[in-house]
Amino acid sequence: MAITLKNAHDIEMMRVACRLASEVLDFITPHVRAGVTTGELDQLCHEYMLKEQGTVPAPLNYQPPGYPPYPKATCISVNDVICHGIPGDKTLKNGDALNIDITVIKDGYFGDTSRMFIVGEGSILAKRLAQVTYECMWLGINQVRPGAHLGDIGHAIQTHAEAQGYSVVREYCGHGIGQVFHEDPQIVHYGRQGTGLELQAGMIFTIEPMINAGKREIRTMPDQWTVKTRDRSLSAQWEHTVLVTPTGHEVLTHSALTPPPPPGSSYVTSFATAT
Repeated sequence: MAITLKNAHDIEMMRVACRLASEVLDFITPHVRAGVTTGELDQLCHEYMLKEQGTVPAPLNYQPPGYPPYPKATCISVNDVICHGIPGDKTLKNGDALNIDITVIKDGYFGDTSRMFIVGEGSILAKRLAQVTYECMWLGINQVRPGAHLGDIGHAIQTHAEAQGYSVVREYCGHGIGQVFHEDPQIVHYGRQGTGLELQAGMIFTIEPMINAGKREIRTMPDQWTVKTRDRSLSAQWEHTVLVTPTGHEVLTHSALTPPPPPGSSYVTSFATAT
């Protein structure tokens, strides 16, 4: 699949779609509490998309080759679920750590983002893993500029995660996005500096590291979607959609309740040395 460089119209449409995706997470935040089921959270998100936003949930009935149709509007991955958790009758309890992954379609453009949530107080491990994963995502984002390489993103993420004693999932990655849900380039979350595709202005892609508290190996459940850590350790993930600008980058998936960037990071960044 070819890489598409977005024009000014595409970028404006992507800003809208990505903001709306982020606003679904704003909406659902107060509903994430002990006693609610993941299916109830999914239904609330679905209704908000349709009735309040006029958006379409991209995951619903999404079917890549070799997979069954995905049956829900969102992905909700709890504790040792790495990604693609199918919402259902699982009831959240105090201490659960979960990722809610939202992709909406607005006027033919896709916006994709996810956040971590911890129910109640949460364990020290769960909070630390979520924080380190957030830092990993932003360290990757901070590499994005014309002339940088995909390996720079992966290297920044991998180095930080492994320095904290965690591991990076390698089977799943970020992806180009626009008028197609998943397109090139693939954004792996590990790698070597200076390697891989050179970034160009107009590229839009997701950065969405999946970081495990234990080993990186995975296991896929019989539903063919749900992916868990093989050693049953906790996993965490954050995701933003990022535009490569002529002088740096712009994070497109932010809204009123999006957690702020870490010190030294920002949603829009220009680099004097960018080429």
